[in-house]
Amino acid sequence: MMKNKVQLITYADRITGKDINALTDLLNGPLEEVFGGVHLLPFYNPIDGSDAGFDPIDHSAVDERIGTWQDIQNLGKEYDLMADLIVNHVSAQSYQFKDVLKNGKKSVYWDLFLTKENVFPKGMSDAEQQAIYRPRPGSCFTPITCADAETHEFWTTFTDNQIDINVKSSAGVEYLDNVLTKFSQNNVNIIRLDAAGYAIKEAGTNCFMLDQTFDYLDKLSAKANELGMETIAEIHSHYQTQVEVAKRVNMVYDFALPPLILHSLFTNNSDALVQWLEISPRNCLTVLDTHDGIGIIDAGPMGDKAGLLNGEQIDNLVETIHANSHDQSRQATGAAASNVDLYQVNCTYYNALGASDFDYLVARAIQFFAPGVPQVYYGGLFACENDMELLTSTNVGRDINRPYLDTEQISRSLAKPVVQGLLKLISIRNRHNAFNGEFSVAGSANECALKWQLNDIAIELRVNFERREALIIEHTENEQTLTSLSDLLG
Repeated sequence: MMKNKVQLITYADRITGKDINALTDLLNGPLEEVFGGVHLLPFYNPIDGSDAGFDPIDHSAVDERIGTWQDIQNLGKEYDLMADLIVNHVSAQSYQFKDVLKNGKKSVYWDLFLTKENVFPKGMSDAEQQAIYRPRPGSCFTPITCADAETHEFWTTFTDNQIDINVKSSAGVEYLDNVLTKFSQNNVNIIRLDAAGYAIKEAGTNCFMLDQTFDYLDKLSAKANELGMETIAEIHSHYQTQVEVAKRVNMVYDFALPPLILHSLFTNNSDALVQWLEISPRNCLTVLDTHDGIGIIDAGPMGDKAGLLNGEQIDNLVETIHANSHDQSRQATGAAASNVDLYQVNCTYYNALGASDFDYLVARAIQFFAPGVPQVYYGGLFACENDMELLTSTNVGRDINRPYLDTEQISRSLAKPVVQGLLKLISIRNRHNAFNGEFSVAGSANECALKWQLNDIAIELRVNFERREALIIEHTENEQTLTSLSDLLG
């Protein structure tokens, strides 16, 4: 069972400039007792592919430049350890796909990969193609010619270097089962089901989060549970979908929370945030920032379904992020950079808030008091600003929030008042027993209150957005302690 303590999200190499052992030393040294667990972003071979490890050539191998499975085991002995099961795809550079290129349909790995023909054996109409939901512009098929001169349209939901897996085939099942087993043997106890919403494709549908997808997640989660691991579904979609998915897996991400907090701080109005926290899944992980961008679609409308925010509010939210970041986020988002997404803005959360230390602490406090186990991305931990130099060198939008750090940069960052304030907030969240109790939320317009109660102890966060005031109130049977968030900065 995952510890109810704040977790770190990080790449091993990008946070330390070194490897997994250096990350373990950091957690046991300068960050001692700060985190209860680690989401270790892809450590597979290679860590520096076209999508920073989410396009594995070998999903079952640790990139030797950052360590071994023994290093993974050692990290997992001391911390909850989460790893990504990349459910939807594998690299076009993998030995399996290279064999397909060489041997075509005669390859022993042919059935591992999904083609248009698998889903549309009688051909696909224009209407059917237009109905397919894809997170990035353009077609989801890539025509590739094998050595036998036969051309096949392979399903590539994300990029042409990420070939979709046929998860219904015995080869697809065996491939993912082998990775799950490898994780269970090396002290990984939490599995993030990456891009799981796209795994099942059916003709005549939008090929995203189908009824069959829910059934598939049920079975995949059960397999992981049998091996002693919990599962987290990673799905960006309408907020009602998150509520439904939460019933099928151990945990989901609360991806609606980050844009709703921004909206509250931008407009001084908490109505949408309070509405969501009244119905949000309790079995969730909360984030503000991740290795991806800031998700927007999760709070907005989808098709004929109303969102927690309407279209105009979403537009205002995005434009305010661009303004607060001095248009740096605009340079990293959409058609301005490769690896574009239709549902995310690429920007650090700190810069999305105009690099305001107080607003950033308020946002983190709301995250920590919201239902779920909080995760803090390494860039957010150190209140990093947009890495425009890295963005310019790679032209990959997400790299604006994927900095390469080292020991000296970490030391400087730990001295910043906003980082010291965040560490104090993390300590409060980790130590107070009321967070194991019952959650309640109240408020409207410019105020909200988030409270946790366990028997005769309680802890509460009260925020007045208009006056920019935020208080943490700790209650015991005979005593009440007040902490102003502004004092945490001083």
